[in-house]
Amino acid sequence: MTEGKTLAEFQDEIDQCARCGSCQAHCPVYLETGREGSVARGKIVLAAAVLSGEVELDQRLREEIDLCLLCGSCAAQCPNKVPTNTIVAALRQRIAATHGLSALGKGVAALTGSKPLLGTLVKSADLLAPLLFKKIPATSGLRLRFGPAALKNRSLPPLPEHNLFAQVPEFLQGDPAQPVVGVFAGCALTYLYPHVGEILARLPHRLGCSVYVPRSQGCCGMPARSSGNGPLVASLAEANINAFAGRELDCILTACASCRGMMADYSAATGHTPAAHLVDLHVFLRRQGLGEQLAALPKWPHRFRVTYHDPCHLRTAGITREPRALLAALPQADLVEMEDASLCCGLGGTFAAVHPDLSRAIGDRKLAGLQASGATIIASGCPGCILQLQDIIDRAGLAVKAVHTLELIHQALTEAPS
Repeated sequence: MTEGKTLAEFQDEIDQCARCGSCQAHCPVYLETGREGSVARGKIVLAAAVLSGEVELDQRLREEIDLCLLCGSCAAQCPNKVPTNTIVAALRQRIAATHGLSALGKGVAALTGSKPLLGTLVKSADLLAPLLFKKIPATSGLRLRFGPAALKNRSLPPLPEHNLFAQVPEFLQGDPAQPVVGVFAGCALTYLYPHVGEILARLPHRLGCSVYVPRSQGCCGMPARSSGNGPLVASLAEANINAFAGRELDCILTACASCRGMMADYSAATGHTPAAHLVDLHVFLRRQGLGEQLAALPKWPHRFRVTYHDPCHLRTAGITREPRALLAALPQADLVEMEDASLCCGLGGTFAAVHPDLSRAIGDRKLAGLQASGATIIASGCPGCILQLQDIIDRAGLAVKAVHTLELIHQALTEAPS
């Protein structure tokens, strides 16, 4: 499998940048730093200069290219559809090929390339303690996205005893007349939030579908892409494509915005895509009529307020209405919109590990809208966003809980009104 397009192969797209500045208002890093090098057109200027030989891949350039969340907000708003996030990823790949992987990149490679190691580490809460991280060499990479600086004073979810694969069978037989769907869980829903991963698998089965959860699936490759490790991205993509190749599927479901965004980019990153098309679970559930089922349930007498945070990789794919429609149909909650729901949370793959203070500053921009909404629950369709949101909420001392939308849907279907 190839490692995707090189930087030189993006020459035509780079030439399409008109330097108009439309990207400025939508770049979370630029909104915080105000630096031209942080915004998309600045990155494109640097990429063009590298290709022309005007600049070298020196330390200053590497630092500028590192200041990108790969959220895709700039590309979604660009009038010429310049894929700056993909170009930045290609430039990082060139940097890594020239100068080698960073310490974090080496850690990501060790961890995401080894499912047994990842599973073993997540089983131990002690290994996630910041104090212990101080005793471990920086090159060991004991966390997928968070190193010692990122973990310092960070809220972490209670670590589960068992991962997702211990909680659901590989295949759940459903109604032969209903779709056969694959489930791609990703690292977070497999190891950190397996209860959400189980809902991801069992909810389509409840609706009559047969569900395939292949054990050979692994990391989607987003952290590897963030660190410029093109060979690892290609390897992980190939493994995941092959994982679902053994069964004829109507679609592959995801409940992690980052995983969906990465897998949708497999073609650009590797030249190959999964045989079955990817479908975000919110979209699938609406198609299956779950919204109507939820709306028909008796309203709870004591409801809470819930608001919604748009994950970047769903928003830039145009998936904004479906999660809200499902939340609005919940019998136990009243959906309220918050200002700046579409602002990035600031996590961004390995960005939070490399730039923890900037990551949190970007996330803190969401607090005013959240407080004004009066919501006690903030839902999202990305476990990474949930982790980041809960951290900024806890640091601000707010009585708000961040959850996956699937948790609220499961609550509505399984709990008695109260």
